[in-house]
Amino acid sequence: MKFIPTDLPDIVIVEPTVHGDDRGYFYESFHQAKFAAHGIHASFVQTNVSRSRRGVLRGLHYQWPNPQGKLVSVSEGEVYDVAVDIRAGSPTLGRHVAVMLSAANRRHLWIPPGYAHGFCVMSEMATFSYQCTTLYDHSADVAIRWNDATFAIDWPVSAPELSAKDRGAPLLAELPPDRLPIWQP
Repeated sequence: MKFIPTDLPDIVIVEPTVHGDDRGYFYESFHQAKFAAHGIHASFVQTNVSRSRRGVLRGLHYQWPNPQGKLVSVSEGEVYDVAVDIRAGSPTLGRHVAVMLSAANRRHLWIPPGYAHGFCVMSEMATFSYQCTTLYDHSADVAIRWNDATFAIDWPVSAPELSAKDRGAPLLAELPPDRLPIWQP
C-alpha cells in the first residue's frame, strides 16, 4: 500500500498493492495499522455507495457539527474527485485537491473531518464508495456551491447534472460562521 501526499497535508491518496493473476485481482482497501503508521487514525462506522451517470456532480458536501472523515473510492467507472479545506482559521482555507479515481487505477482518497467533498462522473456510469468515520447526521448536513470561485476548482464539466440541494447551495462566504468546521492546529 502506497500513501501519496497531496498539496494539502491532511489529504492522502492511497494506492493499494494489487495482486492479480488470470483469475482476477485482490487488494486491501483499508488496513488500520498501515493507515495509522501514516498518520491516519480512522475507524469507519458507515459505508455508503452511490451510482451515477456521466456529468452528474455531487457536492460539495460536509457535516458540521459532527464532521465525517471519508475514505472514498470507485469500483466502476471514473470520477474527478475534489476535497476542499473549509476549516475556519486554517492556513490552507479555500484550497483544494483534485484527483481522478477510477476502477482502473484503484486509488482511494482519504478526506479528514473538516473538509468539503464532491465529485463529477467522467465515465458512462460510476459506482462510488464512501467509508465514513461518523454516522450521517441530517441536521449537520451542509452543502457549498460546487462552482464557488473562492475555490477555483477546474471542474471538467461546465454544466453538470445537479440535485436540487446542490443547485441551491450557498457560497462559502454566505455560510454563517457556526456552520463551518474550525481548524485545530
